[in-house]
Amino acid sequence: MEMLQGVFDNVSTVSSYILVAVLIPTGLYFTISTGVVQVRLLPEMFRTLVEPGGRDSEGNRNISPFRAFSISAASRVGTANIAGVALAISLGGPGAMFWMWLTAIVGGATAFAESALGQLYKLKDGPNFRGGPAYYIRHGLNMKWLGLIFALIVAITYGIVFNTVQSNSIVDAVGASFDVDDSNTAFAAIAGAIIAIGAYAIFAGGAKRISNISAYLVPIMAGLYLIVGIIVVAMNIGAVPGMVATIFSDAFSTHSIAGGALGSIMLIGVQRGLFSNEAGIGSVPNAAATASASHPAKQGFVQALGVYFDTILVCSITAFIILLSNPEYGSSAEGIQLTQTALSGQLGQWAIHFLTLAIFLFAFSSILGNYYYGEANIEHLTTNRTALRVYQVVVMVSVFIGAIAALDIVWTAADIFMAVMALINLFALILLSPLVFTLLKNYMDQRRAGQEPIFRRGDLPTYRYINTEIDAWDDTDEVTTAKFWRDRGRKVREDGV
Repeated sequence: MEMLQGVFDNVSTVSSYILVAVLIPTGLYFTISTGVVQVRLLPEMFRTLVEPGGRDSEGNRNISPFRAFSISAASRVGTANIAGVALAISLGGPGAMFWMWLTAIVGGATAFAESALGQLYKLKDGPNFRGGPAYYIRHGLNMKWLGLIFALIVAITYGIVFNTVQSNSIVDAVGASFDVDDSNTAFAAIAGAIIAIGAYAIFAGGAKRISNISAYLVPIMAGLYLIVGIIVVAMNIGAVPGMVATIFSDAFSTHSIAGGALGSIMLIGVQRGLFSNEAGIGSVPNAAATASASHPAKQGFVQALGVYFDTILVCSITAFIILLSNPEYGSSAEGIQLTQTALSGQLGQWAIHFLTLAIFLFAFSSILGNYYYGEANIEHLTTNRTALRVYQVVVMVSVFIGAIAALDIVWTAADIFMAVMALINLFALILLSPLVFTLLKNYMDQRRAGQEPIFRRGDLPTYRYINTEIDAWDDTDEVTTAKFWRDRGRKVREDGV
C-alpha cells in the first residue's frame, strides 16, 4: 500500500505542475481577450447577483442567480480555506498569499467563461435547469464520449471522494475540540451517521432544496468567520501595514522567510489558489447552469465574483489571522493546527471551539455543493431516476466512511482525477472561446443601448466547428422577456428603491 501511495503521490505532483502550466495561460488568454472582464465589470457582478430568478411557463419559481452562487460557494468555500491557506503559508511563507490573490484575479476571467457557457448550454429539467462542462462538451463540441468521461470523473471525484474528506475534517475538528481520542471509533461512527443522514435529507430534495439551504448557510458561515477575522485585524491594526508589506516583499524575494526560492513560493501560492477558488477546474459551471437568468453572461459575472469571495475575502482572513500571530515558517507543513494556534493565541481558548463550528459549517456546506455537482453529471450520464437515488445512497455511505477512516490514497487519486477533469474543461473552453466573446459583446451592446440584456437562441452566429443548437433560451422563462424587466423597473420606481 505504501508503494502504491508513493506512485500516486508522484503522479499527483506531476499532474499539479501540468495543471498550473495550463490554467494560468488560459486565464491570461481570457483576461486579455475579454478586456479584463473580471475587473472592468465588477459593478455588473454585484448588480446581477441580486436579480430575481422569476418563474417558468408553468408558474414554477426558478433558482435565482444568488441561490446558484450559494451552491457554488457552498462547494468552493470549505476546509481548504482554513487548512489550505495555513499549509501555503507554512511552506511558502507570507509571499504565497500574494500569488493566491493574483491567481484569483486571473482566474476570474476563466470563471466567467466557463459559467457563461454552462448557462448557454443548460437543459430544462422539470422546474429547474441543469448543465455544466459535460453538457457544453457534448452539445457544443459534439464530443459525446468526452462529455461522458468528464461527467463520470466529476460524479466520482466531487460527489463521493471529496465528501469523504469533508466528513473526516468535521469529525477530526469536533473530536479535537472536545478532547476525544482519535481511536474512539464509536464517536466517529455516531458523528458520521448524523452528518451522513443530515446531508442525505437535504440533497435528496434536489437542486432547489440544496440552493435554499445554501442560501442561508453560506452567508452565516462566511459572515461569522469574517467577523472574527476582522476582530483579530482590529486588535492588531498597528501591525497590519507591516504584514501587508511583508506579503508583497516576500512574494518577490529570491529566498523567502519560509526558506523557499522564488519559484517554489509562486508554485505553492498558485496551486493553493487554484484548488481553493476552482476557477477553470470545471466544477462551478454545474452550479451556474441551475440559475434562471436573462442572459448567459450574467451567471459568468456572478461566478467570477465567487472567485473573489473565496480567495480575496475568506482565504485572506485566514492568512491575516495567521500572519498577525507571528508564526514560524518552513519548519514543517502545518494545516488547520496553525490556524487554531493563531486564533486561540489572539482570542483565547474559546476560539478553538469557534473554529470547530466554522469547519463544521464550511465542510457540511461543501458536502451539499459537491453532491450537487455529482448529481448534475449523473443526470448527464442517465435520466434513470433510480440511478440517481442509488447515487444519493452511495454519497451518503461515502460521507459516513470518510468520518471513520482517513483515506489518504483516495484523496491523492482524487487530486489526479481533478487535474484530468480541469485539463478536459480547459480544452473545451479554448475551443468554445468564440462563443464566450460573442456572449460578452451581445451583453455589452444591450447595456450600452440602455436595455436590460436579454438573450435568445437566434442571437448566436454560425460557427464552423461549434454546434449552436441549444435547448434553453426559447422565451418560456419570464426573466427572458422584456415585459418582466419593464414590470420590475416600474415596481422599483414605485417603491422608491
